[in-house]
Amino acid sequence: MMTDTGIELMERDDERTPMITPSEIIEHLYCPRFTYFMNCLGISQHEEKRYKVMKGREFHEKREAENREYLRKKLGCVAREIAVYLASPALRVRGIIDEVLTLADGTMAPLDYKHSEFNERTYSTFKIQSVLYARLIMDRYQEPVERGFICYCREGFKVKEIVYRKRDFVYAEMVVKEIFRVMLNGYYPKRTKWRSRCPDCCYRNICA
Repeated sequence: MMTDTGIELMERDDERTPMITPSEIIEHLYCPRFTYFMNCLGISQHEEKRYKVMKGREFHEKREAENREYLRKKLGCVAREIAVYLASPALRVRGIIDEVLTLADGTMAPLDYKHSEFNERTYSTFKIQSVLYARLIMDRYQEPVERGFICYCREGFKVKEIVYRKRDFVYAEMVVKEIFRVMLNGYYPKRTKWRSRCPDCCYRNICA
């Protein structure tokens, strides 16, 4: 475990080091130009007007009142912390993890709640978010993190396990470096190759 002094040093580094959140990384993967419009030009998404974002926020506000003790037994959880803020100056990523679990085998794991339907195939955006949470936990607690969990709340709190591989952490760090390349150099990236995403984009009127 990190000492109180270590935590204080991390908090001071947090103030000095430019950092991004897993949500910003997900947006970059959805379309790299999100990073440019938000961080280089400072143009807001006006997320409060987007239905999916509002529903997600409503759910997270109510989540604390839900009884999820059964998850502890199902996942082999012996302890948990809720709504944990973690930051890694080395990785340049910060975020709030829904739950940080300590498992019976001595490892730790992030648990992330999603207000979406369960899919047998884990979305790449969900996976990279979980991988980054795992890295944040390892940096703070200095304990092994070998897997993470996603709870799909629209499917009766159905849980899916993600087993991490070394290449997952390598890829996540590569994406973070790519985002900072855009932010620090004002680089205008190519738009997403998935044009079906464009009609619902808040930047569609200024993206050329």
